[in-house]
Amino acid sequence: MPRPEVSLVIPIYNEEEVLPQLDERLTKLLKTLGEDCETVFVDDGSKDRSLELLRVMVAREPRYRVISFARNFGHQRAITSGMDAARGKAIVVMDADLQDPPEVVVEMLAKWREGYDVVYGRRRSREGETWFKLVSARLFYRLFALMIPIEVPLDTGDFRLMSRRVVVAMRELRETHRFVRGLVAWVGFKQTAVEYDRAARAAGETKYPFRKMIAFAFDGIASFSILPLRLATYLGLLVGAASVLYAVTAIITHFGFHATVPGWTTTVVLMSALSSVQLIVIGVLGEYVGRIYEEVKGRPLYIVGERIRHRKPRKRVKTADFGSAFSPGDAGQNDVDASVSGTDARSTHR
Repeated sequence: MPRPEVSLVIPIYNEEEVLPQLDERLTKLLKTLGEDCETVFVDDGSKDRSLELLRVMVAREPRYRVISFARNFGHQRAITSGMDAARGKAIVVMDADLQDPPEVVVEMLAKWREGYDVVYGRRRSREGETWFKLVSARLFYRLFALMIPIEVPLDTGDFRLMSRRVVVAMRELRETHRFVRGLVAWVGFKQTAVEYDRAARAAGETKYPFRKMIAFAFDGIASFSILPLRLATYLGLLVGAASVLYAVTAIITHFGFHATVPGWTTTVVLMSALSSVQLIVIGVLGEYVGRIYEEVKGRPLYIVGERIRHRKPRKRVKTADFGSAFSPGDAGQNDVDASVSGTDARSTHR
């Protein structure tokens, strides 16, 4: 089968409300791109009717196919699965909520044809988001840039185009706690930006509440930086220095001014501060040790439950002995591969 020019990778999780609009926008985009493209939907264990709607979409459109996870494995692993399965010369990752306009893909392809290996979407503005989300996102990207040794573009998400050789390089990186936009920056190659205005979510609710945002932010920092461990060391040194200064002050006060050093309150405050520092340091160490534990187990990143692709109806076949025979496949029937094995964390894919 010839390799398509473009592959669109779209992770799906409980997106039944937005899928009809997404299908409509993708249909328009595919008309622009032509026949030489494919769209890979990755259903990340949706609990609503998303998979059912995807089956209908695949039955109608031969350029659609679906990978359905056995359970929810997370957004970043869904992106990874789509990249593993994508066959295109250029692979575009985008979310299903239509905050990242599919029409921008045309601009990305123009940059790719100029010779760029990675074309990422940079948000010029962000509609429909609270001031807290805007401020926290802005602070995270800048803090992240300060803490890691590689250059990650500011104000960008996972919406980006990657050339085939970038995706092949990414398939070598099978770490458990994934931060895809950081991995893309890490592999390097020639990169550029396309600016766009990020729209409000077309329908449904965000899949990244505050709790998940914090966890995702720490995953990104811990995956690319050991600075939190160094900060824990610096904090310990700072508290140690403060303790020495306090001891010197107490001695001078006692012997120089023959005054009684206040005891109970100061002791309680110092003990509380030191205990807090110890717990923070232990917590930071625990986060990194936990990531080591997850990595050494070597489990697959995801488990595929089904692979669904379009299947053309077969024609009636005339036979000499039995008259006419009709194939078991009806019009628009899907080809479903029920599988219990996914991508192994140690395997590579070309």
